[in-house]
Amino acid sequence: MLQEKYQSIFKCVESSDKDAVTCIKEVSEKFECPHNTALAIFMQIVQKKLRKISYLHSDQRVQSDYWKQFQCQADVSKETLYNLAKDIGLPPVMLAKIFIELNQTDKNLTSTYILRNIDVIQDKIFRDQVQFCLDHDDQFGPNIDLIKKSIGEEYELVLKDKLAFLNIPFKDENILREQGYDKTPDLLLTVPVAVGDNIINWIESKASFGDEYTHKQYLREQYWSYWNRFGPGLVIYWFGYVDELAEQTLDKGIIIKDHLPSNITTLI
Repeated sequence: MLQEKYQSIFKCVESSDKDAVTCIKEVSEKFECPHNTALAIFMQIVQKKLRKISYLHSDQRVQSDYWKQFQCQADVSKETLYNLAKDIGLPPVMLAKIFIELNQTDKNLTSTYILRNIDVIQDKIFRDQVQFCLDHDDQFGPNIDLIKKSIGEEYELVLKDKLAFLNIPFKDENILREQGYDKTPDLLLTVPVAVGDNIINWIESKASFGDEYTHKQYLREQYWSYWNRFGPGLVIYWFGYVDELAEQTLDKGIIIKDHLPSNITTLI
């Protein structure tokens, strides 16, 4: 996908006031991109938006005011917390998380743990409100994290199956960590292979879309570390990427694709 097209999608999503399902469907149809690509881009834009506005809601006085608003109407409807979050522009589970942290007295229980085990919330009205948010928030929270994790594991399994079919041996990150490595790619090839004219020693699987911001972050936090330790490698963004990014690191030994290339040549 060209950067120009990505920017058009970004503006479309950022300015949309529709729910996630409708917005993703419209993006997929308008820009003629696969549903998974539209979904991946939508979720990345949501995360960027949250990073931009999170400071507006971080002041404890502001949070206390939200809590007072919630308490005034908490017993009116089980959707009070959900609707309040929508009114102030936060994902419902994020506001629930804020309220949990605001009122939490047991320092041994983190808000993340409580959101995954809401039975520990003693106040039934608040517990039911949090449950409603967990059930209906399509942008944030442990349920979304679980879905992302599951999709990531699914595509990594697809990659392993493809390599096994091609008789290309590898070690996954679990084996590498057992051998003492800290930062590891998803797969380290036992023997290097050639992709066209390029040699690769490792493969990183990303069940996401590769935009410039995300790719630069991964380069800084992951890819360059792999490159320094293991040499050149391949990154697969299964849901597509901004085309211009592929040229930026190709000469340095990091290839970007949205699939496992067919022109792989084993070196033994």
